[in-house]
Amino acid sequence: MSEHGLLGVPDAGAFLARLTRLDPGAPVRLRGASGRTALWARLPWDVLVTREVAGRGPDDATVSASELLAVLAKGGDRLPARRDAQWRWPLPPPASETVESVSAAELTRLATAAAGTLREVSAGGLAGRAVGQRAVRDALLDHVALVVTLAGGQSVEVSQRLVQAISRMGFLGPEGADVPDTRVRVAGRWVGLSAPYGVAWLQTVSKLTVVPIGSHPKG
Repeated sequence: MSEHGLLGVPDAGAFLARLTRLDPGAPVRLRGASGRTALWARLPWDVLVTREVAGRGPDDATVSASELLAVLAKGGDRLPARRDAQWRWPLPPPASETVESVSAAELTRLATAAAGTLREVSAGGLAGRAVGQRAVRDALLDHVALVVTLAGGQSVEVSQRLVQAISRMGFLGPEGADVPDTRVRVAGRWVGLSAPYGVAWLQTVSKLTVVPIGSHPKG
C-alpha cells in the first residue's frame, strides 16, 4: 500500500468532508504533479468539482472519499485501497479561457434564492398544486443562473448546477469574506466556475438534429 503524499491535509479534509456529506459513497480521484495534488469528485447533480492541495500524491489514483478522510483525520499517511474502476467520467481539458468574473456575494445570492424557492415550492406546491421535491430540484438545477455574452455574440450559460456546486462545497469561502471574484471559464464543451477554494465543471450537452429515417439517402 502506497502513501497518499498529501501535505495540505486541512484543505484536503475540508474538500472531503463537504463531499461525503453530499455523497457518503463518493469516490475521489487524486492526480499529483509538480508538488501538488488535484482532488476530483463528481457531485450527485452531475457536476465535477476539484481542489488543488499541497503535496505530491499518486500520479492518478481513485479511492473512497470517506476512507481517505478517515486516514487524514487520524494523521495517517497511507493511501486507502484503490478503486480506479469506480471513476467513469471524463475530465475537462487542461487549457481553458476566462470569459467573465462574478463576485462571491452575487453567487451566494443566486444559490440562496434557489434554495429558498425549493423550500417554498416543496412546502406549498406550485400555483396551488403539489409538486414532487425531486422534480422541483431538477428544474431549479437546470435553470440558467447567468449568461455571459462573448465578443462574437455567442453566449455561455452558467446553470444553477454549477452555482450550487461551488456554494455547497464551500469554494466561495466564508460569507462576507474579502475574496477574489469567481471566474467563469470555458474549455471546449465544458463550462466552469473557478472560485477561490475550488473549481466546478459541467459538460454542456450538444444539441443534435434528428433527421427522419425516410429522408435518409439510403432510406
